[in-house]
Amino acid sequence: MSSSTAINIDSSAKPAINPVYRRRMLMHRFGIALSVLAMSIGLIALMWILATLVIKGLGGINLDMFTQTTPAPGSEGGGLLNAIVGSFMMVGLATLVSTPIGVLAGIYLAEYGEESWFAQTTRFVTDIMLSAPSIVIGLFVYAIYVANVQHFSGWAGSISLTLIAIPVVVRTTDNMLRLVPNSLLEAAFALGAPRWKVATLVRLRAVRAGVVTGVLLALARIAGETAPLLFTALNNQFFSADMNAPLANLPVVIYQFAMSPYDNWRALAWGGALIVTAGVLLLNILSRTVFSQKVPT
Repeated sequence: MSSSTAINIDSSAKPAINPVYRRRMLMHRFGIALSVLAMSIGLIALMWILATLVIKGLGGINLDMFTQTTPAPGSEGGGLLNAIVGSFMMVGLATLVSTPIGVLAGIYLAEYGEESWFAQTTRFVTDIMLSAPSIVIGLFVYAIYVANVQHFSGWAGSISLTLIAIPVVVRTTDNMLRLVPNSLLEAAFALGAPRWKVATLVRLRAVRAGVVTGVLLALARIAGETAPLLFTALNNQFFSADMNAPLANLPVVIYQFAMSPYDNWRALAWGGALIVTAGVLLLNILSRTVFSQKVPT
């Protein structure tokens, strides 16, 4: 063919589109559209709930809520002081007990999880407890403790909350420790450090922020639990710091007041719900911002 021969190319011609590619693109766009729709529905429902909670909850929050105890049936005024103090006592005790147990158990699972049948059994039981309904844990504590001592108490409530928090701390600690690279551990072993020092001073220190995040998430989980406290701590209309007696707490007070026929009780229930929601939200924000940390590579 001569070099002078001209080859005419139609610049407007488009390459043929593969039918398989076209079908895959349609399915991809359809899947993306469904995902966006599902996300939008979830966000709309969430914003609706939060807006209702804020609007009605702000109307029930005042100074009396933090300075007075829960009112008697049919009376005016009152607050949630006894419920707030009771919740702080039980949740605080549960956190103090579950944190060392959960962290130590998580370290054990990370170090011996693949070598010991006991560690594998512990991980299996922990996974079951994570998915167990909280009301089942409340019934368990009622059967082994409340039924034997013949009265409700703050101790029983703390025990039930502790049993809910421990699996969260265990699994979070275990998962975070497994993210530590083997090169860091091998370097510590090469320096002659014993295994317990490597586990606590090297491995745990490298992911301490993630472990703290797990503790805060467990705290946020138990802060709003109602079902187990109905069978363990029950409630107390009066202010009391006696852990060996029925103890007021925010979740149960909100549950009882929300179904009452009294307007001030329902207003207190909305205010208490807003307090619990705000506390849980702050804990989640704190765990994801202040204690965020990258795992060393």
